[in-house]
Amino acid sequence: MLDTLARISRTLSTYAVTLFGLLVLTFVIGRLMPIDPVSAIVGWEADQATYMRVYHQLGLDQPVYVQFWLYLTNILSGDFGTALRTSRPVIQDIASVFPATLELATISLVIGAGCGVPLGIYAAARRGGLLDNVARFIGLVGYSVPNFWLALMGLLVFYGWLGWAGGSGRVSVYYEGLVPARTGLLLVDSVIAGDWEVFQSALRHILLPAAVLGYSSMAFITRMTRSFALAQINQEYVTAARVKGLSENAILWRHVFPNMRVQLLTILALVYGGAVEGSVVVETVFGWPGFGQYLTNALLMADMNAAMTCVLIIGFVFVTLNMVSDVLYKYLDPRTK
Repeated sequence: MLDTLARISRTLSTYAVTLFGLLVLTFVIGRLMPIDPVSAIVGWEADQATYMRVYHQLGLDQPVYVQFWLYLTNILSGDFGTALRTSRPVIQDIASVFPATLELATISLVIGAGCGVPLGIYAAARRGGLLDNVARFIGLVGYSVPNFWLALMGLLVFYGWLGWAGGSGRVSVYYEGLVPARTGLLLVDSVIAGDWEVFQSALRHILLPAAVLGYSSMAFITRMTRSFALAQINQEYVTAARVKGLSENAILWRHVFPNMRVQLLTILALVYGGAVEGSVVVETVFGWPGFGQYLTNALLMADMNAAMTCVLIIGFVFVTLNMVSDVLYKYLDPRTK
């Protein structure tokens, strides 16, 4: 019991120290950005008296350590400032757009992992064969082709020519606002409401951007899965399983896969965090009203409150995913206990 409490204490301490370092980093970035936060608020044509009044209200006339203390206390109290574009608290804006990105990133991870893991395992089992070459080609294209080009080509082919995919946004215009936003996840909310027309429209709109975002994830997952599987296939226990007469599928999924799932968990956590962060380009091309588009608009308008909060949340997502994956290690691999 004491060992468990000590382990939990160490984990929480590491988590707190990491988040504090993240707060320091975002504060420094905010001060080093070549943007005057006062001018962004009052405008470039404001008189000197107005400028100095806002300058004093923001605490910029205080020493740096006092500014950081004000920044820290405001964040700990849930005050992330007001967004210039909407004149609402930043945290309210992000709470309204983040579920859209979370839904997009989750489906992209399902696509990337659902295709990448089997492809990587079978490519390793047939090393040097046709499937292995196909997997390596997919990985090469996924690393080489930028997401914005894939997104534009996807819109041209599947929306413009074939008409299979939906257009911009999360749902067709005449379906907007028909489903109560209970979770913020439109697919889930439409199922809860029993509105299958909205569900079908939302599914048509999300599959293409999720596939574009998931393709780059699939390329990375396939490559890493292939490397992990190759390391396991060369082990003696695989040879022993073949001598016993087990089928290739049984060897791969009952023996090889369980011994590499801890490593895969780390990769999937990184990919999921990267999907949340890397959705900026995809959301911009598809007009997806999510976290990435909100961050883009904040940067274009020099809205430092919104931009720094977005940076802080991205770091928080990565730190949290890493902590969760560390906790899951203990259940997936008893040797780490």
